[in-house]
Amino acid sequence: MTILTLDEVTIRFGGLVAVNKVNLNIENGEILSLIGPNGAGKSTIFNLITGIYKATEGKIFFRGQDISNKKPYRIAGFGIGRTFQTIHLFNELSVLDNVLIGAHTQGKMGLGGALIGFTPWVRREEKSLLQLATDCLKMVNLAEKQQEMAKNLSYGEQRRLEIARALALKPALLLLDEPAAGMNPNEKKDLMQLINGISERGITIFLVEHDMKFVMSISNRVVVLDYGSKIAEGTPEEVRKNDRVIEAYLGKGALH
Repeated sequence: MTILTLDEVTIRFGGLVAVNKVNLNIENGEILSLIGPNGAGKSTIFNLITGIYKATEGKIFFRGQDISNKKPYRIAGFGIGRTFQTIHLFNELSVLDNVLIGAHTQGKMGLGGALIGFTPWVRREEKSLLQLATDCLKMVNLAEKQQEMAKNLSYGEQRRLEIARALALKPALLLLDEPAAGMNPNEKKDLMQLINGISERGITIFLVEHDMKFVMSISNRVVVLDYGSKIAEGTPEEVRKNDRVIEAYLGKGALH
């Protein structure tokens, strides 16, 4: 079953066509990677899916619903979570509080209601959201550091904290933008195990990544962009052997 569809999606910034008539289907439960050189339009596609940008042309459908002109908070509420290429954390808050901010989008009271905190109903919901946040931290192996300040975590731990916050949205689709960027080999190995574990829970993964070894090891399918256009799509092995991909910008030997 298809969970996300991009139908002839195009976005222009002035005279620049950043994404050009991209067609893409993401199947429920798969791990799909989007690769390409800097400026190919990868993060722009993520921003289109999550409502930060609006498509100039084309449509985006999530679970059959047109989300092309929805606001980001509505799209998140439908079940799409994401991380960013540059880490976006509340550094002066605890690890737990960072995840609770994401968890509160799942509650009926919102962040404002959480500040009231004296009615039985509010306290019950707060307890439920606290459990959700704790469970998400356990998934990313940060439960023991929940009271630490976010700024005191290692780089790899901060990346995992961002994933935990996105998981607090209870997403059906998780978008990971350069999750392995800046990580050492051991951190990348741990990240790969984490992503596989998230996938095993039934969450569909769509990731942008430059590390080709990482991409080829974890992906069910790979989509390749160049200058905003899709130039290849297939299994890792098919993409690895695609002459256009190799000759256009990856360079011979880059995928081996």
